[in-house]
Amino acid sequence: MSNSVIVIRPIKTLSFSDLSELWTFRELLYFLAWRDLKVRYKQTAIGVLWAVFQPLATMLVFTLFFGTLLKVPSDGTPYPIFVYTGLLFWQFFSMSLSDASNALVGNQPIVTKVYFPRLALPISTVLTKLVDFAVAAVILVGMMIYYGYTPHVSGLIVFPALVAITFFASLGCGLFLAAVNVKYRDVRYALPFFIQILMYLTPVIYPASITHRFAWVLNLNPMTGVIQAARASLLGSAPLDSALLAEAGLISTAMLIAGIVYFKRVERHFADII
Repeated sequence: MSNSVIVIRPIKTLSFSDLSELWTFRELLYFLAWRDLKVRYKQTAIGVLWAVFQPLATMLVFTLFFGTLLKVPSDGTPYPIFVYTGLLFWQFFSMSLSDASNALVGNQPIVTKVYFPRLALPISTVLTKLVDFAVAAVILVGMMIYYGYTPHVSGLIVFPALVAITFFASLGCGLFLAAVNVKYRDVRYALPFFIQILMYLTPVIYPASITHRFAWVLNLNPMTGVIQAARASLLGSAPLDSALLAEAGLISTAMLIAGIVYFKRVERHFADII
């Protein structure tokens, strides 16, 4: 009789089996995203239009104080559409990061009782924000028509890449913070402050051209390249900086890989300490 013992241990890093498992559970991923959408807008008067109200209201406030009163430059474009273009991508990033970081803690019952690939929870929250992004983008289209902007062909080609870079950056940071948040609940208190500070270190309400010799600091943030490329390709505010966009893509991809690796490394402890 054989006395061999088989020990099953979780994989600590990303592997092809994780990807195939996510594909196997793709219906679960869909239903998690659909559940988040339904819960968010359940019993609301205007429903999904809340996805439009927040960036639109923020744009109006910024236009009044920064565009009208403080006369912040906008690279020769009307300030409302200048700032809304930045807010569109910034809020996709910031809201995805915020929700992804709380994805595990907010779903504690199913994390501790049911087996499924834990990566599905943060991914589903970012997919939900992608729907909000698409709804809010309709306002940008309307503003472009109102101000007489026609996107360049490069803009139509680059736009999906900008969405992908933002998706990668928010998911990568979200996976890391979601894993940390399981053990240290300080994340929920520190993250809103961090996001607020980071917004002012991103050229959302001002053009990156005013930073001069400190521009390299902003360029370490992949959202800088995304927002600048969006304004350049959609509004023609400046020539498209391909090198900066490539740098943003590399940084966001590195963030995603690092987030997945750390998430998988500590995943086996989630059910015990959450």
